[in-house]
Amino acid sequence: MQIPSVNPLVTPRGDAAARRTAQDFEAQALGALLAPMFQGLDTKGPFTGGNAEAQWRPMLIDSIAREMARGPGLGIADSVLREINRMRSTQPGEPGP
Repeated sequence: MQIPSVNPLVTPRGDAAARRTAQDFEAQALGALLAPMFQGLDTKGPFTGGNAEAQWRPMLIDSIAREMARGPGLGIADSVLREINRMRSTQPGEPGP
């Protein structure tokens, strides 16, 4: 008797979960790259957002990064997905891709 896998990447919907995981990883990497671009922006002045803008900026950066990762992005997600699939195919007792 084989015990069903609880790994969400090894399910009939595992390919979609793996792709989503790879895109999330790329979005985080893009966010880390985008954050320094916004650090030097001045939020003081008559036509800026002030403190409120500074509080919402991390969410803006995250949103931009997620949208970039949904498109072609930098290709990080593709590399991560290949590695996830390679790891899945080498795990004993679990079905490969």
